[in-house]
This record gives sequence, C-alpha cells and structure tokens, in this order.
Amino acid sequence: MGTETGRVQGWASGKVRGGRGRPGQRGLPRCVPPRRTIKAAAGGARQQELLEAGGASPRHRLPHAAAHPAPPAPATVSAAGGSGDGIRAPGGGVSNPTSGDAGRGGVMGGRGCVQDGEGTLVFRHPIPRSTIVMPADASPILLVLLLCRVAPSKQEPVPVQLRLAGPRGPAGEGRLEVLYQGRWGTVCDDGFDFHVATVACRQLGYTTAITWTHSATYGQGEGPIWLDNVQCGGSESSLAECVHNGWGTSDCHHGEDAGVVCSGQRLPRSSPQAISSDHLGEVPGLSLEEVRLKPILARAKLSMPVMEGAVEVKHNGRWRQVCDAGWTRNNSRVICGMLGFPQEKHLDTSFYRKLWNKKLKDPNSSLKTLSQKNSFWVHRVRCRGTEPHLSHCPTEVSPPAPRQHACPRGMHAIVSCLPGPAFQKGTGKGRSKTPSGKALPVRLRAGTHAGEGRVEVLRHGQWGTVCDKQWDLAAASVVCRQLGYGTAKQALLGAQMGQGLGPIHMSEVRCTGHERSLGECRFQDAEQNGCRHEADAAVRCHVPNVDFESQVRLAGGRSPYEGVVEVLVQVQGQLQWGTVCGAQWGLNEAMVVCRQLGLGFASHALQETWYWAGSPDAARVLMSGVRCAGTELALQQCQRHGPIHCPSGGGRFSAGVTCTAHAPDLVMNAQLVQETAYLEDRPLELLYCAHEERCLSRSADHMQWPYGHRRLLRFSSQIHNLGRADFRPRMGRHAWTWHQCHRHFHSIEVFTHYDLLTLNGSKVAEGHKASFCLEDTNCPEGLQRRFACANFGEQGVSVGCWDTYRHDIDCQWIDITDVPPGSYTFQVVVNPKHEVAESDFSNNVMRCKCKYDGQRVWMHGCHTSDAYGADVVNDLERRERLASNLV
Repeated sequence: MGTETGRVQGWASGKVRGGRGRPGQRGLPRCVPPRRTIKAAAGGARQQELLEAGGASPRHRLPHAAAHPAPPAPATVSAAGGSGDGIRAPGGGVSNPTSGDAGRGGVMGGRGCVQDGEGTLVFRHPIPRSTIVMPADASPILLVLLLCRVAPSKQEPVPVQLRLAGPRGPAGEGRLEVLYQGRWGTVCDDGFDFHVATVACRQLGYTTAITWTHSATYGQGEGPIWLDNVQCGGSESSLAECVHNGWGTSDCHHGEDAGVVCSGQRLPRSSPQAISSDHLGEVPGLSLEEVRLKPILARAKLSMPVMEGAVEVKHNGRWRQVCDAGWTRNNSRVICGMLGFPQEKHLDTSFYRKLWNKKLKDPNSSLKTLSQKNSFWVHRVRCRGTEPHLSHCPTEVSPPAPRQHACPRGMHAIVSCLPGPAFQKGTGKGRSKTPSGKALPVRLRAGTHAGEGRVEVLRHGQWGTVCDKQWDLAAASVVCRQLGYGTAKQALLGAQMGQGLGPIHMSEVRCTGHERSLGECRFQDAEQNGCRHEADAAVRCHVPNVDFESQVRLAGGRSPYEGVVEVLVQVQGQLQWGTVCGAQWGLNEAMVVCRQLGLGFASHALQETWYWAGSPDAARVLMSGVRCAGTELALQQCQRHGPIHCPSGGGRFSAGVTCTAHAPDLVMNAQLVQETAYLEDRPLELLYCAHEERCLSRSADHMQWPYGHRRLLRFSSQIHNLGRADFRPRMGRHAWTWHQCHRHFHSIEVFTHYDLLTLNGSKVAEGHKASFCLEDTNCPEGLQRRFACANFGEQGVSVGCWDTYRHDIDCQWIDITDVPPGSYTFQVVVNPKHEVAESDFSNNVMRCKCKYDGQRVWMHGCHTSDAYGADVVNDLERRERLASNLV
C-alpha cells in the first residue's frame, strides 16, 4: 500500500480468535468507518471531541481496559506526511510513516486495522493530517478506538486481477485466485459470503453470483493465500476495495480455498479469458452494433440465410444504409465475415443501380427525401479485409464538410456472400473442403453450439491442440473461415472448451488474416514453450442466421431444457407442427435437437414420454425412422422415412429429449494400452467370479472346471474425462447391481467393450468391462478427487480426472484361448451403448494393431478413433446397422 505497518504492543497476550466459519472471528475484527472526524488540538491545547453515541458494536468490542495498564505519559498522534509527523510515543520517539522507521514509534500508517500473526494490532488505515492529543491517564484502548475511527484513505486501492482455476467445468465457476505483486494466490474461505462472491463475479465480468464454495471444492491452489476474512458490502467494484486482514496475512491452509459460481451471462468486454470482436468501438464516438443485409431481389428474399442485399448498419440504436462511394471487396469481406460467411462474391451492381434510379424518380417513393438526409447514411467505410468486426475499420458517419451531401451520386452498398459447405442447400453434415498448399486440417471439439469449440489441428498425421499464447482474433478468424464459418466472435483462452489429450502442435500463432488455413500462419512448436493442455485455445465463430431453431420445439417439460420433440414440416404444401416417432430414437438424434435449439447437448433421449403432455396442435406423427450422424445442424437434415411408419402410433411413444449446457467426454489413453499389454495363462480355479460375470469366451462353459486354464490378453486402461461436466452413471445408486462374488456394485452394466477383430473387421474374440468402480483414480495437480467407490460412495469421473483399470483386476482382458496366431485389430469402445450422454462420441473408440504368434503378442499403433482422422465410428455404426438389419 506504500506505507508500513505500525504496532501497539502489550495489550494482548496471544492470538484473538474464535471458532471457524463466522466472519470476523479469525484475527481482530475490522474497525468501524468513522462518521465524525476527530479534530486536532489548536496550539497544543488538549482538546478531544466525543465519539458517536453507542461506540463500537459488540462484535467490534476490544478487551476490557482493566487488563491493560495505562501508559505513564500522553501520546500525541500526528498523521501528516511530512518530516516529524507520526505518533509521538512516551519518551519522545516518533514513528514516521514515510520514513520507514519502524523501531522508534508505536503506530504507523497503513490501511485497515487488523492483528498480525504475533497477536499484535496492526493499523492499515492511513492517519489523516490531524493531531490527537491524549490525556496522561488514557488507556491504550482509547488510543486503539481513536485510531480505528480515523477516516480511511482517499487513495485508490491496489489494482488486482482475478481468475477462476481448478477443474474445467462450466464457465463461470472455479477456485478464486488473485494476482498481487506478480504472483497468483488464493482466498481463504473464512468470513467468505455471498457479498464477496458477488463482487468477485462482477469483477470477473459476470452479472451476478449464484453461490460460493468452501474447503477447496475446486481443488487446492498453490502459492500464497493473499486474502483472509474478506468482508464486502456487495457494491464494491473490486475485491481490493473490501475489508480484509491485509495482503498475505492469513493463518489458513489451501484446504480452505474459496470458490465461486457465477451466472453464465458475461458482461461485454470484461473477460480476460476471451478476446471478443463485438462492440469494441475502436473509432472514437462511433458505436457500430449490428450489421445486416436487406434483400432487394425476389430470389434473395426467399433465401435463408440472406446472402445478398443492401448493407445496413445499426449505429447508436438506429439502422443506417452505407454509401457505396469507395466501396471495396475488402469491405464486403468484413461484412460477410460478421454475418457468418467465409467469403464474399463478386457482384455486378448495374442492375441494382437501375432499380435505385427508378425509385428516385418515383414520386410515391420516399427514397429521394431520405437519401438527402445525413442521418440516412454511413458516409464511408475503409477496411483492409482482415478485421473481424466492422468496428475495427475506419468509418465516417458524416461527410467531412458540414453542408456536404452524405452520398453524392451514390447508392446503398450491395454485398453478396458465399456460404460455407455446411450452410449450402442439400448439405448439413458440417464438413468443409480443405484448401491445398500448406493447409493443416482443423476441427472444433466440445463446443455447445455450431461454430464453437476447442481448436484441434491435424499435423504429422495426428490431431493435436493449439496453445493459447498470443492467441487472438486474427488467428481465430482464420480457423473459422477455414471451417466454412465467418470471422471469429471470440478467441477463447485457458481451455474454456475443455482440455485436449495428446500432442500440442502449435503455439504463438501469428496470422495476418488473409491466410486460407491455419498452417499458412507463423507459429512455433509448443514443445519449446512448455505449453500444457490447461492453455488449449478455442473459438466462437460468427454463424449464419438460418432460423433452424424456429423449426423445432420442446413441449410439456418441467423446464425449457426438456420435453416432447415437436417439428415443423411441410405437409401437402402447408407447414404443420407434429411429433417424432419414438422408435429407434437415440442420443445422436437428441444431440441434433438440442444443438438446433441452442440448448447445448442431450443428456437423455426418450423413446416414451408418458409424463409430458405435448401441444394440442401437434398430436400427429410427422417424422419416423429418424437417423442422424450427430453433426447435422437441424433434425430436418437427418435421414428419415418417406412415408410415415410408426407402429407405436406416437402419443405417449413420441420422442423426447433432455438437454444440458455441458457434457462429459471420455477418451481412452491409447499409449497406456500399448505399453501394458501382455499374455497370461490363468488357471480356471481363479476364474470362477470372472466366469460368473461373463468375462470369458463361450468355450469356457464346456471345460472341466477347475482343471485347465484360459489364455488372457491383459492390459491397463486409463479413461480421461475431457469434457466440461462430470461423468455420472445413468442410474442412481438405488438401481445399482450387487455382485456377491466380487462383492461390489455395478453402476453401469457394460462400461467398455473389448474386441479382437480380423483385418476385414470380423470379430474373433470379445470381452467387456462393467463399471463396478467408476471413480477418480487420479487427478491433475490442483484438482481434488471427488468420486470414490469405498463405503458405497458416489461413482463418477470428475472433469479433468481419470479412472484407471489396472491390468491385474478381473475382466480387464480379452480371452484369446481359441484365437489362432495372426495379425489382428484390437479395439476398445468406451460407453458403447451410449448409456451416458457425452459431448463427443467420435473419440470413444480406440484401436491398435495386434500381432499374435501363439506365444507372444505385440501391440502397436494404438490411437483413438479420431486421432488420425480415421472415420472408425462411422464404419462401426455401419457394421452394427448391417448386423441388426436397420439399413
């Protein structure tokens, strides 16, 4: 704070502290702000003004004065900043707050009135320019009260920066950390309350706080504990303005780190974790809020999304047209990017010029009168073509000269845009062509909506993430355009879309904005920068407004996130609302519905909706046999029956969904499988329990138990939760199955499938693993294990943690007793029946190349299904459909 800390010794013997959990009980209670000033004595005369009636509250009461003998001589307190000012202690010593002399005086300047770790009263309020002369028989208690009533300093509080750390759960929640003096530290939960959480959330850029947490709910932090006994009124703009023990003054440990849960709505321009392109207003006095295209031609009016028309800009709440004088394709490129289109299209505007002139001559048209007003126009726009938002471009709202016409001999600017592959007619799978040259294929993972997610790059034949060092809107816009979207709305930092698994390919990416792919930008290898997956970069792109959300709705649910699925389709030339047949309805289809509505991911797909009453005007079944890949933007883009065929008849057998903003994402550690695989010949006498749980091949049923053995291909598996929500069993513990032989509960009957396949995909051996113990085996540093199976505990895998099944436990194998030597494909499928919803099912399959010579086994080339761009999941689904005659 710029001033040292003074002490009053001898009035207390040891720490003054109370029980845990109540504000103000640890350390000395804070001082009461003054309501009246204490005036200095004139000419050295003794003068004292009485304090306000009532004095301090019982919570702020100091020990009784009888316990502290009065000083033998008067003490004069002077707080002017000049030489000789300070506190005149008995014996004539002066403690000067500005001199740094802590040994000669009793009390020095500072901010606050607290107790240090030695039981010493520490004053942290700067003393104003006044002198307090005390009588000789005054006790130190009166001195303490007087000093604590001095007016607080008018100086600005120390600027601090906040962040949320811990497991990557939903945005807006985590362990509260403070940056002070260049070091990140935590906040103790002593005295922490909702008012403190509100101030912290507001400083972080959220509208309000939902709740707060204690006892290191989001894991134990590292470094100093900067703040303790924080007390806020709730109206402060920064945590530094609240009362606390003093920076670094705490007797807490990191098991008491506080956390906050903030509302999901962020305030504009407030998040240090995101670089936004909206509402930046870099032009002084200019606020360009929105941009739209006003269709003029009949074909453009029928198009959805609108791709061609006159440019209109919303300036200070009013829509204006943009003059085409000096209009360039760079301007069109920026406009198209803001509207969600990757490219602009060359356009001959001669026809539009004829229409403009025709309207000017029409006496019934008001265009001539309006076009002569400067308030009708944005005068001139000059973009380079690399800007993510029009507010970054130099713009003139009015003409340079006061009486000059705003758009002489001009008309409104016309722009035509080219949509990305996902928004072209007849498509909807979300796939885009990769440009040639230095192009590196990119993809987005774990995003709640279309056009957002963690950035992953295919480099050296393997998918990996991008480090957020110097990640900005220019680089994010290159990614968005490469994927067929517009410019970037936000460049997200700090793994806000979850952490990846595997290599980190790129760091310090620098793009000009004209590159066609991220591979054309300058970057460094992330290995040289020490990047970790906690710093994975992500993007939110501008996406065209296709109005898909108006073509589906949920009805009858208890909240807007659940209900019967009702769709708007064309029946005999008229749009009509109806339901979807529940037969064959699954999570892929439910995912598309939730994404179409902007509600995130599907947590449940229901084939029967007994308890949800649909809308009276949508009783008819209008869709059946719906099959989605999961990447479609709307349910109408999925495959479905031509003639409706719904044997159940709809009604209570209509399809329903439950949506959630965040979902888990399980990924197998392929490298660990490759490193731990080996063969074991295990005697039958040790396999009774495994046989009971169906972990052996069928041929084991015909053996002479307990004589003989089975040859097992053993391995360890480590399953990471890379999503943004905990992975929990679908069923509650009341429905878990008890297995007496192993004496444990199965929360998911089949958690993984283990298969050995021939090179053409035929299955020669299989195994399965029930989720008898779904728990946090380990978590990264700073995260705390929250799920454990011991003592019938809660089962699950926390965000960022992993569940490990060691090679030496039952059923962690494939029985290959009957398999001949040869080359095979070893395959593991996590969550094979999609019992629990995930944000991404494409990485649930892991495959290895396996060679078996009858005595030894070699496992190599292990990778998850999407690690090398192999479309394994689609092949797997195709074979499953052929096997069950669903095609």
